[in-house]
Amino acid sequence: MLVDRARIFVRSGKGGNGCVSFRREKYVPKGGPNGGDGGDGGDVVLVGDESLDTLLTVTHRPHFRAEHGGQGLGSQMHGANGEDKIVKVPLGTLVYDEETSELIADISEHDQRLVVAKGGKGGFGNEYFKSSTNQAPRETTPGEPIDEHTLRLELKLIADIGLVGLPNAGKSTLLSVVSAARPKVADYPFTTLQPHLGIAELDADRRLVLADIPGLIEGAADGAGLGHRFLRHIERTSALVHLLDVLPEDCSDPVENYKTIRGELERYSPELASKQELIVFNKIDLLPEDELDQYVGELATQLGIEKPLMCSGATHAGIRKVLEHCWSMVKKQPQAGW
Repeated sequence: MLVDRARIFVRSGKGGNGCVSFRREKYVPKGGPNGGDGGDGGDVVLVGDESLDTLLTVTHRPHFRAEHGGQGLGSQMHGANGEDKIVKVPLGTLVYDEETSELIADISEHDQRLVVAKGGKGGFGNEYFKSSTNQAPRETTPGEPIDEHTLRLELKLIADIGLVGLPNAGKSTLLSVVSAARPKVADYPFTTLQPHLGIAELDADRRLVLADIPGLIEGAADGAGLGHRFLRHIERTSALVHLLDVLPEDCSDPVENYKTIRGELERYSPELASKQELIVFNKIDLLPEDELDQYVGELATQLGIEKPLMCSGATHAGIRKVLEHCWSMVKKQPQAGW
């Protein structure tokens, strides 16, 4: 299950207090102060992990506390530093302060580290304060207090290609054909209730990461259907593949369907709507071969497409060509004859 939102509580370790101590040893007169400093408290650190693809690991136990620093001891012994608390999160995690809604960081690289609660510094022992004019100090400083925050985590999937279209346009079927992902596929709308990622391998050296986004309908930007909650997952994609069902079951016009989705994307984010887009006419197996070229050609003309791209998730026809064009968009390599 994809969990793309979480609220967590983080608390650093408190710094250890400094120690008041004097050397007391036979035959050593005037041993002097030897109280050690306190140890530093541990940090709470978020670390990007490319092996994770959901925030599920932080939702069941959302409280993360680092260790306190140890108190300073006599004989100039420094208190032990508190152990850091490491919290692994998937790449694409946005970290917000829950109280102010301020964006703290965007964790988008493997092993990227973000200290979200800084451990308190340890206090000074009385040895720190000794001087020629203060040879027997009894003063120390306490360790610094804990640092605690409530954070909101939001995940934006990182993919090369985002699949968009109306419900039942064939996005999940396409993803299941080109990758090992197994999203739910059925003959009713809103089968996909959460985004899915899949990796399509074109050959040994080339692969694409595709994100299947739940279907949009008119009014999605205002919350209709599944709303626009999942649209943020395609904001990071390099390009969009817009799947159009050439023969919708509701007898709607594929051209109008395309305009509907484009309208919702533009209302949600002009920047998202300006991404590279590849329009693919899907489910061509539903049309007789002798009518296919003319019918799709008419649709392409209405949409201003010179060379329409067609495929069928059911028969796998045209799939390879679609992937090659996706690769050319993402890697900026022109496709021969395109």
